[in-house]
Amino acid sequence: MRWWYESVLGWPTAPGTPVRLRTGVRFDVLDVPVQAGHAALRRLGPPGATPRRPGFPVALRGGRMLLLVAAGGAEELPGLLEWLEWGSLPLDLTAVGAGGLMEAPLLPATGAAGAAGATDVAGSADVAGSAGAAGSADVGRAGHGSALPPPRPRDHDGRARRGAAVWLRPPEQEGGAETSLPALSAVGGTAAAPDLARLVHTLATECHRFRLSSRCASPRLARATR
Repeated sequence: MRWWYESVLGWPTAPGTPVRLRTGVRFDVLDVPVQAGHAALRRLGPPGATPRRPGFPVALRGGRMLLLVAAGGAEELPGLLEWLEWGSLPLDLTAVGAGGLMEAPLLPATGAAGAAGATDVAGSADVAGSAGAAGSADVGRAGHGSALPPPRPRDHDGRARRGAAVWLRPPEQEGGAETSLPALSAVGGTAAAPDLARLVHTLATECHRFRLSSRCASPRLARATR
């Protein structure tokens, strides 16, 4: 697994087990609740909706969604939230940038190319529960035109490791994975990548909605259990 990330994608890893990817070098990470993340992806539209805009890499781990953005995006997050008038609200939206680490998702499962794009939006209800469920549903298949890596590593009894990070949208290999990463249009964003400001605004909106819905659901649940 380490070989694939380092040699095929060119992403540096940190020593030790499990394999961890160094952030702030080739990409940064936005971390949100998985429910808010799926809602944001639905609003942004399916990957490949336009020929020059492939889906950027997205991973799941437990109840969190990890969205990969261009390196430097984590540093831009606080200023973007202020500019978008989200800075005063408590959002469960964080970023990991230079000097950080991200657990390397299990390698995408082998399967038909092009399946990931359809799965991440249409099948989001099936994977919202947990990263483990997403892994068993094989949502991390390689995108169209990508060379498929080896199957995901298995634990001692032959099952995919439970609770590990998995790819919802695996990184593209043709043309370099970084070409699809969201970036600020004014500072190096390309036509092939979503705008970082739009992505942050959409994530902040859905994080706020999820927080409000969770707060409203708590009193109802408490009354139902009395």
